[in-house]
Amino acid sequence: MTRLLSLVVYMAALTWLLLLAASLIRAKAWTLPGTKIAMGNRDHLPAAGPFAGRADRTARNTLESFVLFAALALVAHVSGIQSPRVLLGAEIFFWSRLVYIPVYYLGIAYLRTAVWTVGFIGLTMIASALVSLA
Repeated sequence: MTRLLSLVVYMAALTWLLLLAASLIRAKAWTLPGTKIAMGNRDHLPAAGPFAGRADRTARNTLESFVLFAALALVAHVSGIQSPRVLLGAEIFFWSRLVYIPVYYLGIAYLRTAVWTVGFIGLTMIASALVSLA
């Protein structure tokens, strides 16, 4: 498996873990009532507190970004484009997403936006490499 495809797999796993974590945090699954909520239909979830809200937004933002990343990375792979810019953009995207998680969980607003922008630059690098080599 190429490094690019490995990053797609890692991002898929990371996205899944964040979605799971957000769900468990919202339900407070570490408590007995929360475990019952988490294992049930979640019809009556408690209101999200600030931390649960940030966990949910982190997961949703990562899911949205992952869709774009996966599309670009898979097009590059299928097209046989092995530009160093594609791999560098993918690496930048992946590592910025890892930094983004604790920054957003901790609620560091301006730094969160800066880290998100770095990830966006990584996506832009991949897209620009695809367009220039098409």
